[in-house]
Amino acid sequence: MADDVELYGTASCLYTAELREQLLWEGRTFAEYDVEADQAALKRMLELTSGRRTVPVLVERGRVAQIGWQGRGCVVSPPRGEAP
Repeated sequence: MADDVELYGTASCLYTAELREQLLWEGRTFAEYDVEADQAALKRMLELTSGRRTVPVLVERGRVAQIGWQGRGCVVSPPRGEAP
């Protein structure tokens, strides 16, 4: 069981990497989604965050527990042709 924890982020976001390392250091299991590579994951993240495009997003038991990492985050651009 993945502890009902999900991490939404991007491969290029330093803060996603830092939060991932923190979760691993704590020994937590989690499902990770790259919202730049997975449009379905991006859609789920936007629904969970009411449209916020900042990553990383940590979800615990279906609820957003944290957006960003230590007050910082990366912004995910909308796909080409989509309004921001």
